[in-house]
Amino acid sequence: MANWVQARAGVASGPQQLPADRFASANRRRLSAPAFRTFLSIADLWGLTEEERRLVLGYPSRSTFQGWAKRAREHEDFTLDVDTLTRLSALLGIHQALGVLYAAPKEMVAWLRGPNTAIVFGGNPPLRVITSGTLDALMTVRRFLDAARGGIYMQPNEVDDAFAPYEASDIVFR
Repeated sequence: MANWVQARAGVASGPQQLPADRFASANRRRLSAPAFRTFLSIADLWGLTEEERRLVLGYPSRSTFQGWAKRAREHEDFTLDVDTLTRLSALLGIHQALGVLYAAPKEMVAWLRGPNTAIVFGGNPPLRVITSGTLDALMTVRRFLDAARGGIYMQPNEVDDAFAPYEASDIVFR
């Protein structure tokens, strides 16, 4: 009965699977070089060391990392594995969310490198979590920033400290 109700309401019965061709070699090849070039630009902006860059990517060997970087900079085709592309996607999402939350790259980097009292960071800079080497850590920071971007949570800042609550007289209906 429940499946019939779900089908009638247009609700899938169970978790939806991604189409298998999403991970096809041709799609990964199409995305790899541009994603990696973008990653290198973000890593430069954030001031990541080569070691930190490799940790974000799942710690490929130094020669593998340098080969990817060389091919990406020379606009050559290459194919990254699904895990590496997923990590790049998470990092791009982090960067995008920071761009929404902060007006200037300098502010983005300051947030990444400064201590953070949010529970998920435990007083550590978010960049320490990002460069811990795990996909889960990348996704944790991405979800935190997506929530902040959506207004669910973000630490108060100077603007919030000076905020005076609205009074009933401040609300005007026309």
